[in-house]
Order: sequence, then structure tokens, then C-alpha cells
Amino acid sequence: MKVNTRIFGEIEIQEEKIIHFTDGIIGFPDCKDFTLIFDEKKGNRGGISWLQSIDEPVFALPVIDPLLIKENYNPVVEDELLTSLGNLTQENTFILVTVTVPRDLKEMSVNLKAPIVINVDNHKACQIIIDDDLPVKYKIYELLMARKAGE
Repeated sequence: MKVNTRIFGEIEIQEEKIIHFTDGIIGFPDCKDFTLIFDEKKGNRGGISWLQSIDEPVFALPVIDPLLIKENYNPVVEDELLTSLGNLTQENTFILVTVTVPRDLKEMSVNLKAPIVINVDNHKACQIIIDDDLPVKYKIYELLMARKAGE
């Protein structure tokens, strides 16, 4: 299927690359189908990717693997929050967090409190809110710049 996006122009999306959120995502309950767009050379764990809406082609969220930001990220999640995703294992579970990129890039942050959980086997996903003290705005600019300088 072809989707005309605001950021990437017209893109071709294979049916098996569509990720379905039964309840949409926080703040956008009507956006249920997405695809993940990333730098093919780095793979989907190489840095910031985009969760592109199929339902609203002008809507895309920057996302990143939280383990690239906080190596010990391992929030406790109540099982009932994830039942809609089917059988989750360590091998088929992929976690992303949203990235906020304000005008002042030094204020760039990720939301560790509301991760996106994806079952890569069945392409079902949900965004949940973690009930602990994880920050909504965990600043990442200096970490990303230090990592880039080390490449």
C-alpha cells in the first residue's frame, strides 16, 4: 500500500510491516495502524526511528529503543496491561519510547513513563503508562552528542 506522508513523502508499506494498536496511542485513540521507519543501515535499534501513522499520514512520532538511552531500563508492568498483545516472550517483545524534540535541541527528551510495547510476531502493540517514578521527560541531548562524538 502507498501512503503519502508529511515527512517522508509517498512511501510504499508492505502489509506485514503494519503494527496495530487496538486502542490507538495515548492522545490519538483513532490512530491504530502504524509502520516503523528507520535507517536501514543502522537497523531499527540504531537510533531515532519514526512511528508513522497509516490512518493519519501527517502524523509520525519519533521513537527510540529505551535501552540505547538507559541501559538498565526494565520497568515493572502489570500483565493485564499487555494481554491484548498475545503471548509475549523476551525474543518477540520490542519496546520503544517517544522522543520529544523541542526548538531548543538541548531540551530533547524521551518519555520513559509511557513505553510502546510491540509483539513482533503478530504485529500487535500498545502504549502503556508505568506506575512508578520513571520520568516523562528524561533528557537525552548530551547523551546522544557524547555517543556521536565517540563514533
